[in-house]
Amino acid sequence: MGLLSNRISRDDLKPGEHIYSWRSAYSYAHHGIYVGDNKVIHFIQGRGNEVTTGNAIDLLLLSSGPSQNDKVCQTCNYQRNNNGVISSCLDCFLAGGNLYRFEYGVKTSLFVAKARGGTCTLAESDSPETVIHRAKYLLENGFGCYNIFKNNCEDFSIYCKTGLLVTDGSGIGPSGQTASVVGAFTAVFSSPLRFLITNTPTLSVIAGGLYCLSRYAADIGIRRDVTRVPVENLAVRVGQNDSQDIASMGRGPLIQL
Repeated sequence: MGLLSNRISRDDLKPGEHIYSWRSAYSYAHHGIYVGDNKVIHFIQGRGNEVTTGNAIDLLLLSSGPSQNDKVCQTCNYQRNNNGVISSCLDCFLAGGNLYRFEYGVKTSLFVAKARGGTCTLAESDSPETVIHRAKYLLENGFGCYNIFKNNCEDFSIYCKTGLLVTDGSGIGPSGQTASVVGAFTAVFSSPLRFLITNTPTLSVIAGGLYCLSRYAADIGIRRDVTRVPVENLAVRVGQNDSQDIASMGRGPLIQL
C-alpha cells in the first residue's frame, strides 16, 4: 500500500477485496466488495428511501451509486433494489473513476500518516470466501436504511470484510470518511486551545494532532464498542436497530461466517 495512494489496476483485483472510487472531485469515495466475474456488491440509498438534507450532503448521497439515467448497462443490466444493496459491473461501480483498494491490518504508523480517512483500517480482514458470503447474503436480505453518518457504503464494506458492527447506536459508524469529518471538526472547532494560542504554525500542529487522534480512536480495529455479528443474525433494518439489539446479535461464540 502506498502512503499517498491505494490505486490499483484491474489486473491486481481479486475476489473478496474491498474497493472504492472517488466521487465529486475527490470529496467522497464510494465503497463496495468485488466478488469476481467483473461484479461488485455495494450499498446505496434504496428506491423509496431517498432522504434530502437541502445542503451539500445531498451531493454525497446522489454520488454514491451508479449514475441514474435511462440508458441500461448492457453488461450488468443493474436495477436498484429497495433495500439499497445492489450488484453491478465494475464499470458501473467506478462510474468513470479510478480503482482503489481499501487496506486492512495496516500498522499504526501508516494509518496515522494517511491524511485522508476511508482508505485503510487497523482491523484484520476475514477470508475472501467469508467476505463474499456476507456480501451475497446482504444482497438478498439488505443492510438496513442508508445513513451517511452511521450506515453507509463504507460501513457495509467493512462489515463484509470483518463481521464487526458498532454497538453504540449514539455514536458514528466504522466509516473512516465519517471519522475524518468528525476529526476535522474536532480539530478546528472543539479545542479550547484555539483561544489561547495565537501562533498559527503551533495551532496547526495541535489541530493536526487532534485530527489524527480522533481518526485513530474511531477506527474499528481498536474500538471497544464493536461486536462480531453473524450475517445470518443480522436484521434487515440493522441501520435502525438500537445498540442493545445489535449487541444481542453478537452474544455467544464468535462465529466466523
